[in-house]
Amino acid sequence: MISQLNMWNKIGRIVMRLSERLDVNMLRAFDIFYTSKTCQDLHDPEQDLYLYSDEYITDNIINELKYQ
Repeated sequence: MISQLNMWNKIGRIVMRLSERLDVNMLRAFDIFYTSKTCQDLHDPEQDLYLYSDEYITDNIINELKYQ
């Protein structure tokens, strides 16, 4: 299981990638992240999504936005 500190670091990296790739400010990127289904899955230990790369998780969130 991922520690709380490692999870915060992972979230920070994902939000930074979202900000860069979507060309939005960090606050908007945090909003996009925390309102995504991917965020819910990332916090669900049964999903094991935290084991995937930051880029993979970022791609999932961007795909969610495309299909909303």
